[in-house]
Amino acid sequence: MDIEHLKENGIDIAVVSGKSGEEKVIVDAQSALDLAMTVKYETGAERIAIDKAVVCGDFFILSTGIAGEILQKFMNYHVKVAIFGDYSHYTSKPLKDLIYESNNGKDFFFVSTKEEAMERLTRT
Repeated sequence: MDIEHLKENGIDIAVVSGKSGEEKVIVDAQSALDLAMTVKYETGAERIAIDKAVVCGDFFILSTGIAGEILQKFMNYHVKVAIFGDYSHYTSKPLKDLIYESNNGKDFFFVSTKEEAMERLTRT
């Protein structure tokens, strides 16, 4: 896992990315909280752009409950997050609804690119 600290429009943003074949960083609510606290400690950022590649696949299967638990942790600790990657192959209506609702909110976003994640996180 790599954590890159950037400053956009005076706002600290951490970008978390991984390497192909590397273990997933976010696998449950505790690992998401650990990541948020590590980012805050190392960079001071409360806004995080996360590469979808470091998030476990079960996050995107809403019936597992993992996504809800993780989103709740981020909200409780006032961390704004944008997960960037390709979502085109998902067919689940509940997941598409979550992505739509999140993208119309102000705390959690699902976007295609790192640049779009940065833009969303500086806008809110």
